[in-house]
Amino acid sequence: MERRVEWLLQEAADLGLDNVTVVRARAEEAKLAAPLNQVTARAVTALSKLIPATAPLLLDGGEMLFLKGARVTDEVTAAAKQIRKAHLISVEVLELGAGIVPEVTRVFRATVD
Repeated sequence: MERRVEWLLQEAADLGLDNVTVVRARAEEAKLAAPLNQVTARAVTALSKLIPATAPLLLDGGEMLFLKGARVTDEVTAAAKQIRKAHLISVEVLELGAGIVPEVTRVFRATVD
């Protein structure tokens, strides 16, 4: 986790972003002063577990962006109950890089209503 945190901090600095906070913690252990606008994760667990762990960290209108594997559509179906319970809207799976790179990147994106 430490390498990813350092990388994120460096990228934010390189891009001159002063509105980025990187929190080094598991979602269920994070202690936040205020809800977040956005939460990201990289293929850490199934959506059925990731959504309940991260939804409480977001303010209304906050966004989840999770890099996922090839079976993300199956995960969305399996997490239908958690999606409803977390009041997620605009749920979608994005495939990025098609026709540009050999393997596309899949992103689960949803907003807390």
